[in-house]
Amino acid sequence: MGVEAGAQAARSRAMAVLRIRSRALAVALLPAALAVVLLAGGSTGHLVGPGWHAARWVMTCVGVLVLLAAGGIALIVARSRPALSPTVPIAEESAPDLYRMVRDLADRLDVPAPSAIALTPDCDSWLEDRTHPAHGPPQPEDRDELTSGLRGPHRRATAAPVLVIGSPFLWWMRVGELRAVLAPVVAGTGPSAHPDIAAARRFVRGLDAAVAVSSAPNRGPLSRAVLSGVGRVARLLLHSCREHAAQMERGVAAAAAERAQAVDYGLRIVAQEQVGLAYAGWDRLLTRVALPAWRMGRWPSRLDAGVVAALTELSRRDRLAEGFASRLGERPACDLLEEPGAVDEAASLLAARLFHGGPAESGPDWSPVGWQEYPEEVVDRKWRTDAARLHKVLDSLGIRTPDPQTEGPTLSRVLDHLSAPEGTVEAPAEAPAEEPPTAEATADADSDADEPENERCATLAAGLTAELAREEAATPTGPTTPAPDPTGLWDDGTLPLFPLQPPRSARELLADHVTAMVCCAAMDTAGATPGLDWLDGPTLLVNGERAADLTPRVLSLIEEGDPAPLKAWLIESGIRPEKPVRLV
Repeated sequence: MGVEAGAQAARSRAMAVLRIRSRALAVALLPAALAVVLLAGGSTGHLVGPGWHAARWVMTCVGVLVLLAAGGIALIVARSRPALSPTVPIAEESAPDLYRMVRDLADRLDVPAPSAIALTPDCDSWLEDRTHPAHGPPQPEDRDELTSGLRGPHRRATAAPVLVIGSPFLWWMRVGELRAVLAPVVAGTGPSAHPDIAAARRFVRGLDAAVAVSSAPNRGPLSRAVLSGVGRVARLLLHSCREHAAQMERGVAAAAAERAQAVDYGLRIVAQEQVGLAYAGWDRLLTRVALPAWRMGRWPSRLDAGVVAALTELSRRDRLAEGFASRLGERPACDLLEEPGAVDEAASLLAARLFHGGPAESGPDWSPVGWQEYPEEVVDRKWRTDAARLHKVLDSLGIRTPDPQTEGPTLSRVLDHLSAPEGTVEAPAEAPAEEPPTAEATADADSDADEPENERCATLAAGLTAELAREEAATPTGPTTPAPDPTGLWDDGTLPLFPLQPPRSARELLADHVTAMVCCAAMDTAGATPGLDWLDGPTLLVNGERAADLTPRVLSLIEEGDPAPLKAWLIESGIRPEKPVRLV
């Protein structure tokens, strides 16, 4: 499909969407039109008689009610704010080279330049229309972008959408690669400027926002009843134009891709490979490195710089491409920013809020952490916190230390409990201070256990699940609710919008806690240190080497009740499990 063919297909589908809008308007006006005809007939001496008189009154009432309902629906569709992607706005004065590159790219493609640039903490790029009337006037921090931006002196602020760029691309890609990746995206401003396509998109976005409004919770009975009707009408219209809207967007994408073929075509193939690589590294960095910090109230402040380190390590290990070092010698795209560190920090905080939840600003329980401090302030603290929770649950279950003369928590206590024969657990002398594991927690642990079943493992896993749930309920640090919309017609919901992982199972929690206790014993009795692996997250360094074989030995203990592999590793590493360790 060529440029003109794709654009023509998009315009044809846009007209189909607008025809559906016109039909809906005609249906809304039909009762009123009939009432006008009946009233006109009566005033001219035609359509007289009791039957026609009654019909005039009925149709007039119906016409007024339908017009009021249609007006209310139209008002809600017009005032409902379409969802906007949370982004970090980039002013032209903070990235003149980036704006210049995008402006030159738009000139080469012969399309309108985007009105502004923003970054998203994700591996994707797109155009976003932010000119809906319900969004109101520009905010103070966005006014510069909307008034200066990439526009020429005679262009209106609403002439083109905002270009949203994935922040990992700026740090990982070279300048030429970023230009090649952005070419098809920027080319989309051409079809977007067509009035029919723009009107069709506004109509569809308005319907989608109205559906979201009708589904918002915390409404009164009357509001729920009214919005329920609005939602049904909006869903009906969306269903009618869904196929046309999808085909319209396909036509726009096809036209943009075809137009961009003339710009850096050979380089774009290489750049697309880097997109996949960046996505893989970004995903591992978030789930393995950032998530443990977020869970304890710390957010890494240089995630984009971290993805470069992670991908460099991945390329070094797997030898993904020849000439990798020469590629890194080229100018990185983040050099197009005046203050890349400040932008990285803003994008990192937004990523923490989107994927995990949390306040919009730093505070005592939500503070940034640099990569240099990560091992001591995140890894060490995480292990000691988990180890303290493990021993607290053992106390609540009445599990005694193997050596009554030993003061303080020891790894031997955990090893002996999980590897002791079944049926030898001593009952506590008195009721534990903490609540026993809930039935739900025990059921979760039981359903997660492997055959043959390890009763001690399941009980301890259930206790950890219940204790962690109590801690989270006592000190909620997760999602926060944004400020309410003053119009009352929109509810943004809560963050996180894109949670990274489902809740950990009871067995996974137990494995994490036992591993944490082993690491604490290694640090306190054998001089091991906490470390950071860019691909795998927190790691233990024994004699400067990563302890890569620890996880299977811990799993052998908790799944099979066999402590031999782990004890052999402890002896080999010089770790003394009978010695007390320091907890938080």
